Amino acid sequence: MDRTERLHIAMFPWLAYGHTMPFLQVSKFLAQKGHRISYISTPKNISRLPKLPPHLSSNLSFVEFSLPHVHGLPPGVESTSEVPIDKVPYLKRAYDKLRDPLTDFLKNSNVNWIIHDFAPYWLPGIAAPLGVNLVFFSIFNASTFAFFGPPSALLGDRRKRPEDFTVVPEWIDYPCNNIALKLHEMVNHQVTNSAWMTTCLISNGWDD
Repeated sequence: MDRTERLHIAMFPWLAYGHTMPFLQVSKFLAQKGHRISYISTPKNISRLPKLPPHLSSNLSFVEFSLPHVHGLPPGVESTSEVPIDKVPYLKRAYDKLRDPLTDFLKNSNVNWIIHDFAPYWLPGIAAPLGVNLVFFSIFNASTFAFFGPPSALLGDRRKRPEDFTVVPEWIDYPCNNIALKLHEMVNHQVTNSAWMTTCLISNGWDD
């Protein structure tokens, strides 16, 4: 690619402050390189972000999509910080309903690339036919992925009990003794993970 080429890049984070902020940092970095950035989120999430430096305002713009209402989600909620974990599946369902406005945006905005979070499983089916390239940006670091393991470990029966995560995984073969969770940490993680599994099942089941 020509180093002087100016790209139009869309950013589409999950509805949580721990996701919107890292996506904003990447947006600023790309805008400083001269690319046009469209940061897409809901009004409340955008309003919580820091103000842009004046020198980036010409390259970085915010695109607000109103979050559709879904049954079970309290009115006005737009982020995970506003609901208990058992309500997050309903937030995910509302997030999935952003598919239509996002499709219209990609069709009409000459976007070259879209950088997305883990949540919009439906995005490749929209972007690819439009010729929009996709990049998955994970807010989790490599050590986190290493600890939880390869797909074979995640899908298999190696670690099912919370206690299984309090020791160093067998696939980490260099000397260490601190790559493990405390039991209470893993119990909390399993509660969260169970809610996210429900999120995925509900979202897929309600998806049209």
